[in-house]
Amino acid sequence: MVADNENKKAAGADSDAAKSKAEAKKAAAEAGRAKAKKAKEESAAGIKIAAPGETKTSPSKTPRLKKHYHDKVVPALMKEHQFKNPMQVPRLTKVVVNCAVKEAVANPKVLDSTFDEIMAITGQKPVLTRAKKAIAAFKVRKGNTVGVMVTLRRARMYEFLDRLMNVALPRVRDFKGVNSKSFDGRGNYSLGIREQIIFPEINYDKVDKVRGMTITIETTATNNEQARSLLTELGMPFRK
Repeated sequence: MVADNENKKAAGADSDAAKSKAEAKKAAAEAGRAKAKKAKEESAAGIKIAAPGETKTSPSKTPRLKKHYHDKVVPALMKEHQFKNPMQVPRLTKVVVNCAVKEAVANPKVLDSTFDEIMAITGQKPVLTRAKKAIAAFKVRKGNTVGVMVTLRRARMYEFLDRLMNVALPRVRDFKGVNSKSFDGRGNYSLGIREQIIFPEINYDKVDKVRGMTITIETTATNNEQARSLLTELGMPFRK
């Protein structure tokens, strides 16, 4: 009698385990179908799925400036510099936007508005920059937050440069072109902006203070001449 009860209990436990296993398998299958359906919908909508550790790129099609680079800039630079292979033509690698806020040493909260403005301008969340060493003359301690920075690559890089060269810079008061000598000798170009309000993404009514920023464009050019030719063909309005 006792043995029969034990057998019934064992059979019931096996049945419950089998039932739980079947339910888990069914739930996993439904989750897989939902994930596949979502991926299909995003693909149909033109949304690019980001790789692990990568942010999503915004456009569903090739940025206008990137298309211009492949269609017009590459042939022009191959002819100008006598390149034999298209892979030799200099290209953009990244754009770094850095904004230092000296008031942040005494009041770190002033960085909140700067953080939001840089994110609106670039379309990407920036990071806070900290002092690498203490400077007594400026009352800066090592590790103090002193500004914000964002690094743009791929599609966002081309989108930002397109807006910078064709929309933002022409809005500068008495604009006569940017300095054509701000190269570092290794194909990189740095540009200083005095006012963030030249970007149309900034709402002038909400600006607490006019601040500037530094924009560094990194290329694969081996010298200043190649980098200048690349940026000129892309549409950078150099001062003549």
